[in-house]
Amino acid sequence: MKLSAREANGYFAKPDAGKTGLLIYGPDAMRIALKRQQVIAALIGPAGEEEMRLTRIPAADLRKDPAALIDAMTSQSFFPGPRVAFVEDAGDGLAKTIAPALEDWQPGDAQIIVTAGQLNARSALRKLFESHNNAFAVGIYDDPPSRAEIEAELARAKITLPERDVMDDLTALSKDLDPGDFRQTLEKLALYKLNDPAPLSSEDIANCAPTSTEAGLDDVINIVAEARSGEIGPVMRKLQAQGVQPVALCIAALRHFKTLYTAASDPGGAAQGIGKLRPPVFGPRRDRLLRQAQGWGIHNLEAALSLLVDTDLKLRSASQHAPAMALVERCLIRLAMMARR
Repeated sequence: MKLSAREANGYFAKPDAGKTGLLIYGPDAMRIALKRQQVIAALIGPAGEEEMRLTRIPAADLRKDPAALIDAMTSQSFFPGPRVAFVEDAGDGLAKTIAPALEDWQPGDAQIIVTAGQLNARSALRKLFESHNNAFAVGIYDDPPSRAEIEAELARAKITLPERDVMDDLTALSKDLDPGDFRQTLEKLALYKLNDPAPLSSEDIANCAPTSTEAGLDDVINIVAEARSGEIGPVMRKLQAQGVQPVALCIAALRHFKTLYTAASDPGGAAQGIGKLRPPVFGPRRDRLLRQAQGWGIHNLEAALSLLVDTDLKLRSASQHAPAMALVERCLIRLAMMARR
């Protein structure tokens, strides 16, 4: 039988131990792995693998030993409870090997869980599970998690459902992170909010979301965007001592001011523009970007971008003789002075 995406989410959370098996397939190996982990954990419990109620069979091993799946399906564990025989990374070439196990399955045998990559509609493996009256097949694709899936993940992490605007932030984040990174972010949030009765906030999400690799550059760029020209020199000395390259600093500044320009030029206003940024920004950082975008205005931001592009071209020019870091520092000071106008 074929499960729709909506039906599959409910089944992964509460699978039926009386079913023969389940095929999970799709192009994204990480998403497949997460769903497989969820359904197996729901079937055998957290101690199932330790109690030897889970048998893993790589596809290559099953090709060498076609009887391995039936043996795993019918063998008994020393511990009572549901069992799973898991075939990993299967393909159409194993359909004829898996078919006898599905046909011979009896109540009390281990449930057969099979994962595979992308399978087309003519796939023999898909047809095997979809045509079976006591087994399921479900395709997992690259669509971001739905709101219901996120709420289920929050419940699993024992995080109280947040207010609507915070939930919107979390939904936006889920669309920009890989599923594994998003799951890790939720796990960090669960630890971060441990024994904290306060509702989840956008600031909490910002504190636990993956951070930018350019965090060291953010300080000087924010100083420039907030017209604190007197602080530029000392920070530039620190960045230079850390080995930050002038071109990297110029690119980071250009990216930041492009973000401000995108927000400021939105027809609905800077606040609406900030909400459309991808990847999304949260909490204090969002408030800071909004203040900067509103303070600069479109015309000043256009002038700032022009100055940054000119500086970038000079840095890449073979004919420039001034020290590269000095060029960037002069550009940043001019930007900070421009922000005061």
